[in-house]
Amino acid sequence: MPIQRELMVYLHGEPQIIGKSSEVQQMIIKENLHYAILRKFSYDKPDLHELRKVIPVQCEIKRPCNIGLLENKHVLIRLSLLEDYVKMMSTPSYYLKVHNLYYQMRPLKWNPWFVSEEEPSIAVAWISFPDLPPNFFAREAIFSLASVVGKPLTIDMATQNKTRPSCAKVKVVVDLLAQHPQRIKIAEEDEVTGKLNSKWITIKYDYLPKYCSHCKLQGHREMKCRALHPELERKFRESLEENKDKMGTTTT
Repeated sequence: MPIQRELMVYLHGEPQIIGKSSEVQQMIIKENLHYAILRKFSYDKPDLHELRKVIPVQCEIKRPCNIGLLENKHVLIRLSLLEDYVKMMSTPSYYLKVHNLYYQMRPLKWNPWFVSEEEPSIAVAWISFPDLPPNFFAREAIFSLASVVGKPLTIDMATQNKTRPSCAKVKVVVDLLAQHPQRIKIAEEDEVTGKLNSKWITIKYDYLPKYCSHCKLQGHREMKCRALHPELERKFRESLEENKDKMGTTTT
């Protein structure tokens, strides 16, 4: 998006550039970021040169990708295939092996407003529709149903091959802070009589990562947040020290 005078405004004497969402999306596509993900290393990380060699192999990436360091703990991976994107976003945690050392990394969805100290509330999850009538197993129908939860990405192989008519499964991009509906009604209206047949379909969530809106991190909720509840941090530290003492006693 070129910087145009009509897009520039001043707030409290400081310049701002305001672009439309459609323009931002065009930039994302132009910069090959529509299948971009972040890999966050929990502790240390290998050299970037090593990462560029081992990530495509160990993560079984099928198409060429671009790997670069975004911030100390975060690596930005620009994928070019939806299948690679879905697979990498679907792996909660992964241990990368480099020179006989293992480095833990977790996938996070990239967005233009990424802040290194925070984790996005967006994740990928499987959802299921038990007892969905088989005539609704077409990909378009399942995607339509799944859109009430989030952006649908793909259906599983059993749903695609019609080998499990009792349940349809679809992978979606879901906002962990949003309300997650537990059921959806499907209906059919007779074009002649106007009679309406309907049925409630349960929505099952196979696994949804926990998210804390206080510290903006995945993995726990507010009630378990050590930043919000200092007494939990104290107990955590005491537990660590106790385990260290036990390990010391065992090895002596």
